[in-house]
Parts: sequence; C-alpha cells; structure tokens
Amino acid sequence: MPRFRLASYNIHLGIGRDGEFQPARIAQVVSEIEADVIALQEVSLGAGKFNLLDYLATQTGMQAIAAPTLVSRVGEYGNALLTRLHVVEVHRWDLSVGRHEPRGAIDALLHGNGGNLRVLATHLGLRPGERRKQIRALLEIIRRDNRFPTALLGDVNEWFLWGRPLRWMHRYFERTPALPTFPSGHPLFALDRIWLEPRRALMRMEVHASTVARMASDHLPIVADIELEDAVALTRQLRDRSATVA
Repeated sequence: MPRFRLASYNIHLGIGRDGEFQPARIAQVVSEIEADVIALQEVSLGAGKFNLLDYLATQTGMQAIAAPTLVSRVGEYGNALLTRLHVVEVHRWDLSVGRHEPRGAIDALLHGNGGNLRVLATHLGLRPGERRKQIRALLEIIRRDNRFPTALLGDVNEWFLWGRPLRWMHRYFERTPALPTFPSGHPLFALDRIWLEPRRALMRMEVHASTVARMASDHLPIVADIELEDAVALTRQLRDRSATVA
C-alpha cells in the first residue's frame, strides 16, 4: 500500500525564539522529519536579499513549490511546499478577504510511493470572520475534484478547538488529533493541523519537538504518517462519498 509522511511547519522566516535568523536550523529540522511532503508557512520566496525556499530546497534535496501572498520591494513572502514526490500539477488559490493580509493555498497533485495524493497547504487569517470564509472556500475547492486521496494541512490560526471553522473541517474530513504546536518553547495551542480524506489513512500523528525545532521557529512542526488503500477501491469510495455530501 502507498505510504507517505506529511508535515506542516510555520518557519517564521527562519527567525528563532532567540531572535536570530538561522536558516540552517530550519533546514536541519526539515531533514530530521524526513517527510515526503512538507507545507511551509511564513517563507521568503525570492526577489529579495535571501531566498529561503531555494536555500531549503538545496539543503534538503527536495523540490520546491512557491506560492507568494505578499510582494514588496524587499521580496516575496508566503506559502510553499517541499516534496520528494513527482509533481503532476499545481494550482494556487487566492483566499484573501477584504483588506486583511493576503492569504492563499497551494493545491498540488503528487505521485510517488506507488500512489497519488492531493495536497492542499495553507495559512489562514488572524480574524474569525476571515477564517470562516477561507474554510468555506477551501471545502468548495476540495469538493470540485475528489478523485484522489486528499490532505489539507497548514497553520489555521484557530486558537479554540470548538470554533466553527474547525467544526466544518471535522464534519467534512472527520476529526484528527489537535496537538499543541505553539509556542514552540512550551506549546499550548494546536494552530498547525492536518486533515485527511479518507480519515482511516492516518496511521500516526505527532509533533516534532527536537532540541533544534524548539529553537528554530516559534512553531513546532506537525507530522503525519499515512497509508492509502487500493487505488481503485478508494476512488470508488471517494466518489460515492462526494455524491452523499452533495
């Protein structure tokens, strides 16, 4: 059966809890995780003094997918994916709401380890109203095409486990563990999340809390190991579920 390791990590522009910019620490944490796919948030992406995403891709040997949400005179900033899998196709969705900070999502179809996997990676807004609109938009995007097993991962900025956006996510994907990832020195809040369709694909989920990870960023990475079923049977089940949800 196809197996994948997924992770999500808000890297805080490579600035650690000690206030120092040390991208080598972020690269070390990414290497420690040994993920097939890792979603990154708060990444400098190019056109500036230092392209953190290019650096991480070079240091880890992974392929990079950039999705800028902010572009300024000092460079680009936003979301990214690093992956060891073959990238079949990529879409970038705008999730911006009004005059709030621009937000977006990467939607990538990946192939490897004997199977296909759709991955959506995002970083949601700071205000509850933003997040409600962004979750509705993401769920609509996912419902449009559910031919493949799907993972939604990222920093969702939900401080309360009973918030409406989380309830909507659990209703569609089924509940997954809410593991504290923030702040990295003494994690209390489950801001970084991973959801899966089908839910039974989840084998294990944990927070990566190595010594370096506790210092490298203000968030800890969240990691999930998944195992997919037979592709033909799974595709049929997903299509049946889509008809039921609709």
